[in-house]
Amino acid sequence: MISSAQARSFAEDWIAAWNSHDLDRVLDHYTDDFELSSPFIVYVANEPSGKLKGKEAVRQYWEGALTLVPDLHFELIQAMTGINSIIIHYRSVGERLAAETMFFDEGGKVTRVIAHYSEV
Repeated sequence: MISSAQARSFAEDWIAAWNSHDLDRVLDHYTDDFELSSPFIVYVANEPSGKLKGKEAVRQYWEGALTLVPDLHFELIQAMTGINSIIIHYRSVGERLAAETMFFDEGGKVTRVIAHYSEV
């Protein structure tokens, strides 16, 4: 089980990585074959399933997103724990609320992400 302190530390580092706009730093949190599910994948990556698998596919998607939103900044609201998972609740682009459920392997890397967003 992931402790509250571990979840908070991971979330703070993840937010800082995104706010630095350093994709290598962001991607360091994930396994090479992780899977990302997000409603924005449908629109930004033109992938009807809303899913991408692997760092290279996700890197291309996130590079496109950073191009569309060059002043991207996230603000951590809360990190919640689960069994080998956490939820990062944060304020995203345009004051939109976001929550990402992240599942971890034994080495502490994220293997799967399910992203959720509020309407603004």
